[in-house]
Amino acid sequence: MVPLPKTLVLPDGTLIPGSVRRRCSISALARLSNRPRTAVVLSGGEGVRLRPITSDLPKGLVKVGGKPLLQWVVEWLKANGVSKIVIGVAYLKEQIIDFFGDGARFGVKIQYSVHTVPGGTSEGFRLAISRYVDDETFFALNGDQITDLRLDEMLAKHLKSGTVSTIAVIHPRLPFGLVKVDKHDYCRGFLEKPVLKDVNISTGIYVFHHGIVKHLPRVGDVERTTFPKLSKVGKVAAFRHRGSFITINSLRELEDAEKRLRSQAH
Repeated sequence: MVPLPKTLVLPDGTLIPGSVRRRCSISALARLSNRPRTAVVLSGGEGVRLRPITSDLPKGLVKVGGKPLLQWVVEWLKANGVSKIVIGVAYLKEQIIDFFGDGARFGVKIQYSVHTVPGGTSEGFRLAISRYVDDETFFALNGDQITDLRLDEMLAKHLKSGTVSTIAVIHPRLPFGLVKVDKHDYCRGFLEKPVLKDVNISTGIYVFHHGIVKHLPRVGDVERTTFPKLSKVGKVAAFRHRGSFITINSLRELEDAEKRLRSQAH
């Protein structure tokens, strides 16, 4: 039998002596690694730009590619090893709670944190974290994305950065074509829905350290309050995602998402 190494170094840098390894089960070692298993997902907005669909349906239950948008998020989190999900709800919250229940049929544990629509993402995150999150490090996101982003890769970047938060960023694709015009007003070329490779936008997917709570105001959006403040002191890192990313914030984006998902299926 090959002897066990004296010390095991886990991906996050934790050292596990051989004597401890022999006494611990695999699940115990997983707990010692401090691998985040919790995600806070906000799904409380009114989805105004998706009306009339969202007049009597919460945005998270709007179907895209044959299933509710928030179901895509829950299944993606499960596939990335997240077992506990806290969903921040507000607008038509009862429908989301009725649909997802305790999360058992999706293979996860789901809890709900109620906030107000005017309170914004800052209130949504602050209340959900304060009420239900004990983890030192965890994932947080706006619940309107369909993506193949790997959370373990994003987490590794975050742990190396030593920041309070890490934001997944991506190059945006313009929803319309560009026309190249010279100084004499002649058209010299066309670009159909180009990807802007010199620009980064937030995907709305984050890794948070629990200490971020003290930087979340009672009302407002983290994108306009918390992140600008923390970025000035070097406490916000970026993770560049180069894979698939679909967000649905308008009827046009919903139509585009349907087309992209159909093309990916063939």
